[in-house]
Amino acid sequence: MKIAVFPGSFDPITLGHYDVISRGLPLFDKIIVAVGENASKKYMFPLEQRIAWIKETFKDEPKIEADTYSGLTVKYCKEKGANFILRGLRNPADFEFEKAVAQTNRKLEPSLETVFLLTSSGLSSISSSIVRDVLRHDGDYSQFVPGAVRV
Repeated sequence: MKIAVFPGSFDPITLGHYDVISRGLPLFDKIIVAVGENASKKYMFPLEQRIAWIKETFKDEPKIEADTYSGLTVKYCKEKGANFILRGLRNPADFEFEKAVAQTNRKLEPSLETVFLLTSSGLSSISSSIVRDVLRHDGDYSQFVPGAVRV
């Protein structure tokens, strides 16, 4: 089985995340959307809410699972039997950062491959941090997130 882990904080999940996950579906038998827990990071939304949004967003897609993890992504992948990490790229800065992470992951776990998908045109400017900023200032964030997040 081809299992991919799509790790992130998803604080909140955006249409950019949705795009990458949806486009990854034909490539994998299962995609685990893994919400990483980082004690040193301050989140806007509680973990349970982020998981609920992911589950609601993909409720009609049996190939997608939502889960949480802490620690190294490569260890989590091994625990889940995943042989791929799925990542989205919005811009050249993302590529440089993600390349370094992928190379480190490959040294830690040589059997794990990272697959990059370019975010679709029109979605590359969307990030969770921008969405949070719009929310903090009472702006209309609905155009940047899936329906489940639009509260």
